[in-house]
Amino acid sequence: MSFVESEERIALRRAVAEFGAKYGPEYFSAKARAGEKTTELWEEAGKLGYLGVAVPEEYGGGGGGIGDLAAVCEELAAAGCPLLLMVVSPAICATVIARFGTDEQKSKWLPGFADGTLKMAFAITEPDAGSNAHKLKTRVRRDGDDWVLNGTKTYISGADEVDAVLVVAIQETGPVLVVLPTTADGFTRHEIDMDLVMPEKQFTLFFDDVRLPADAVVGSPDQGLQQVFAGLNPERIMGASMGTGSARLAIAKAVAYAQQRTVWDTPIGAHQGLAHPLAKAHIEVELARLMTQKAAALYDSGRDREAGEAANMAKYAAGEAIAAAVDQAVQVHGGNGLTREFGLASMLASSRLSRIAPVSREMVLNFVAQNSLKLPRSY
Repeated sequence: MSFVESEERIALRRAVAEFGAKYGPEYFSAKARAGEKTTELWEEAGKLGYLGVAVPEEYGGGGGGIGDLAAVCEELAAAGCPLLLMVVSPAICATVIARFGTDEQKSKWLPGFADGTLKMAFAITEPDAGSNAHKLKTRVRRDGDDWVLNGTKTYISGADEVDAVLVVAIQETGPVLVVLPTTADGFTRHEIDMDLVMPEKQFTLFFDDVRLPADAVVGSPDQGLQQVFAGLNPERIMGASMGTGSARLAIAKAVAYAQQRTVWDTPIGAHQGLAHPLAKAHIEVELARLMTQKAAALYDSGRDREAGEAANMAKYAAGEAIAAAVDQAVQVHGGNGLTREFGLASMLASSRLSRIAPVSREMVLNFVAQNSLKLPRSY
C-alpha cells in the first residue's frame, strides 16, 4: 500500500473541506443546542455524492471504498460538522447490504444510500450484552413466510430520524441481520437523556412481536455472524476518522489562539510549555490517521481479518488522540476554553465518547492482547 493518498482522494478531501466550511461549527452547534437536525447539511452532502462515495456505481454511488467515505467523514468533522449517522447509515448498513444483500435488497436500498435520501440506523447493543454478538437476547423467528422480532436494543443513534433500522437478532442457527422499517407495528423507542451537545439522539428500542416480511433478513440467514463483523470494521474505521477530524479542529483552534494571544509582547505559542504539548497532540493525530488509512486499505482489498486488527488499533489511537487534543486545546485557551464562544467545552464530552464507543478502549486492548499478541483470554 502507498502511504500517500491518491490524487482523487486528496481532491475529494479538498472538496469536502470546502463544502463543510460553508456550514462550520457555529451552524452545527446551533442546531444541536436547539434540538434540531442538520438536515440541510445531510441533504446537500447527499446531492453532491459525498454520502454515497462507497456505494457501487450501478446503484448510483461513487464506486469507491470505505477509505473514501472515511475521508468524507474526517473532513466534515475537521470542518466542525461531525455527522454521527455517517458512521452508521452509509458505512455499516450500506456496506452490509452491498456485500451480502440479495439483488432485490440492493436495488431497494442502495440508491437511497447513494444520494442520502435514505437513513438507516444500526442496532446491536443491548442492556446486558453490550455489543457481544454471542450474548444477544433479541430474537427473531419464522412464522409462515414472515419473521417475528422480539427484544430490546439500547444506545441506538438517530432512531428518530431514520427510515429503517438494521437489527442484529438471534434465530435458531445464530445471528441474522433484519431490516426493520420504523413504521412497523410493535416497534417503539425511548430517548435516553444524554448530556451531549449533538444533533443525533440516543434511544432504547423495543420490539414487541414485530412482524416482518420474508425479505427483511439480509441475504442468507446463515451468514449473520459474518455480516456483523463485516459491518463492525467500517464502524471502527469511520469512528476513528470522525475522531481524528474533530481532533484536527481542536488543534487548529488552539494553534490560532496561541498565535494571537500575547503575554508580555510574546505569543503564548512561542513558549515550549504550550508548543510542545500541541506538537505532541498533532503527532498522535497523524499517527492515528495513518493507522486509519491502513485499516481502510486492508478492508477495501478484502483482507477482513487484518482489517479487523488495524481498525481496532485505529479506533483506539484516534480515541486517545482526540481526548488529548481537546484537553490540551482547552488548556491553551485557559478560562476561555470553557466559554461557549470558543466552542471547546462542548467538545470535551464528545471527545471522551471516542474512548467508549463504538467499542471501549479496554475491549480493544483485550482484542489486541488476544489476537495480535496471542495472550490467554482474560474473560
